[in-house]
Amino acid sequence: MKKLTGKVAIVTGSSRGIGRAIAEQLAELGADVVINYASSPDKAEQVADIARQKGVRAITVQADLARKEDVERLFSETISQLGKVDILINNAGIMKTTPLADVTEEEFDQQFAINVKGTFFACQQALEHMENQGRIVNFSTSVTGQMFPGYSVYAGTKGAVEQITRQLAKEFGSRQITINAVAPGPVNTELFSVGKTEQQLEGMRKMNAFGRLGEPEDIANVISFLVSEESQWVTGQTLRANGGFI
Repeated sequence: MKKLTGKVAIVTGSSRGIGRAIAEQLAELGADVVINYASSPDKAEQVADIARQKGVRAITVQADLARKEDVERLFSETISQLGKVDILINNAGIMKTTPLADVTEEEFDQQFAINVKGTFFACQQALEHMENQGRIVNFSTSVTGQMFPGYSVYAGTKGAVEQITRQLAKEFGSRQITINAVAPGPVNTELFSVGKTEQQLEGMRKMNAFGRLGEPEDIANVISFLVSEESQWVTGQTLRANGGFI
């Protein structure tokens, strides 16, 4: 029996990139998976099909995580179709890099709405609906340990996520639910590479110990540990999965 057989996992933002790699790996480990997407139904269904080929149940649920009612619907549809929730991966997020002088109120609000508000209210739903001994993993960034021009809003959202994760640990602990955050460094995804020159990408490769960008599977491997039984003694922590980037 695979170690996640019988578990139900929600992976937000899982139609592509890191979220897709996580959903596929959790399915490989035996978990039924919920593929959440905002605006890519075809890509989400492709991920669900791959999961089903691994012998698990998989559904797709459209939800804009900036809207509390959508977050609530994500959980209600999961329970209606799959019966329960054991694992929540709050992967969905957006990143816009803008110099301080050029940040608009709309840009500020959008990043905080998706990255912070979405994560917070998904955790609130997990507190109400998640099975005992569940697992929650939120997403931060290793940029919180750097000082990069243009990242003030994005890094600010992820600093908030880290504190939410830390402060909620004891609220979930009475039910043996762990909650942790993963803070990736640069990862080789389509979204990360957009707008970056080869020189910029090479500079990122040289900033870690291994001279390469991370791959989505590198992050999925860390997630697989944090949702396993072996991680029961780890909660309220932020794990920088970045190859020595910081």
